[in-house]
Amino acid sequence: MGHELRPCDIAIALGSRDLGVPAVAAQFYGEGLFPAVVFSGGNSPTTKARLPRGEAVHFRERARALGLPDEAILMETRAGNTGQNIAFSREVINAAGLRPHSVLLISTPSMERRAFATCRKQWPEVEVACASERTGFGDYVAGQGDEREVIDMMVGDLQRVIEYPRLGFAIEQNVPGQVRKAYERLVRAGFDSGLRGVRADLGDLKVGEDKGEVVGVGLDADFVEVDTEGL
Repeated sequence: MGHELRPCDIAIALGSRDLGVPAVAAQFYGEGLFPAVVFSGGNSPTTKARLPRGEAVHFRERARALGLPDEAILMETRAGNTGQNIAFSREVINAAGLRPHSVLLISTPSMERRAFATCRKQWPEVEVACASERTGFGDYVAGQGDEREVIDMMVGDLQRVIEYPRLGFAIEQNVPGQVRKAYERLVRAGFDSGLRGVRADLGDLKVGEDKGEVVGVGLDADFVEVDTEGL
């Protein structure tokens, strides 16, 4: 989302299959951006095989190996979705006697906007900033090892950005026209394993001005244009 990195009272590292997330948390802790981090996440169908002991547990192990001290770590091991990441992490933070005014959400790149919209809905009184691994789109996709799975995940994250406001789970986000077109084309091309429930009603999308960098995503499907800033 391009948020300016600044010191926050607490960080939440949202669970996923990507062990780059705890690596970023360890890096940002070392840069003095927060005094403590919640590693949040249990198991989900997309992470159980890769992280069998649970997302938060594997995240803690990775971060500790990179120098993040135990005293800076809080654990939340139940969450199975982004809403629970926020709600259950908030419970852990409150139980620790902390009352933060600002929070840094650390996630995969495609999850930033979804995490932001969810946190602003559930926890409107805190100032929210989002961050993820500092890398280019192509390098990130290649580094995950399974390009199709990453694109499926991105499509699923965007579906939730579109649909969850109308369900009361998140605040509304503007979806630029270029992103709308990319979403439609990716779903038609079969990148739909990350979709949940009823697919988004594309005709109801809020369309805004196109502004992002356009890059190519080429797999077995046709060449697809993606607005990386909008995602």
